[in-house]
Amino acid sequence: MASKFINITLKIWRQKNSQAKGSMETYKLDHVSTDSSFLEMLDQLNEQLINERKEPIAFDHDCREGICGMCSLYINGRAHGPDTGITTCQLHMRMFKDGDTIYVEPWRSAAFPVIKDLVVDRSAFDRIQQAGGFVSVNTSGRTIDANSIPVPKTDADKAFEAAACIGCGACVATCKNGSAMLFVGAKVSQYALLPQGKVEAKNRVLNMVRQMDEEGFGNCTNTGACEIECPKGISLENIARMNREFLTAALSNED
Repeated sequence: MASKFINITLKIWRQKNSQAKGSMETYKLDHVSTDSSFLEMLDQLNEQLINERKEPIAFDHDCREGICGMCSLYINGRAHGPDTGITTCQLHMRMFKDGDTIYVEPWRSAAFPVIKDLVVDRSAFDRIQQAGGFVSVNTSGRTIDANSIPVPKTDADKAFEAAACIGCGACVATCKNGSAMLFVGAKVSQYALLPQGKVEAKNRVLNMVRQMDEEGFGNCTNTGACEIECPKGISLENIARMNREFLTAALSNED
């Protein structure tokens, strides 16, 4: 099928740095192919701005394959835009109509301060993962084949599903409380379900939850918006598992 082209109006958040006061600025962009991705459309806009000797818009991206999660944007009031189960780089302009006005904003969270324009600092997620520590493996002087440790298939499947979290932060941006519980729940679950993760399990969940609170994320009130907007479909079940792991660890520390 032949490509179609549309003309759009963009309302984009511009902010010089975390201390500056930002605002929405308006741009007109014509002849946008509906086959192009949302990021390719932003590339086209930046090329136009450069040709006009104006400062291009800063936005984050890397793989452009829905793997890294860096492309996170809030588009028309939805994390990653008007589609389900995708990242921003997987959103195509065919989801929009000729003459549409599109609002583009960065993640809105105190724990994700704006660096510039649409780029936010998500290093809080890195610090939470680092607080989880490491996984001990007794090799007894030799490398153990991973397949030599039996794991029930149901547990392996759930751990794999939790590990699919790419840390994009859509859960935080979507949550009315700015909670990171789905992200932390996924990172706790991917180890809690496997025998290799049992040794440090108690310290891991206590340290990760403590770090999450120190970073300033909000509390979970189980509205489920995070699960709906997660591009990888991470289940709320992981939050429940994290809560169980946390309570078990906290109570055992009191003994």
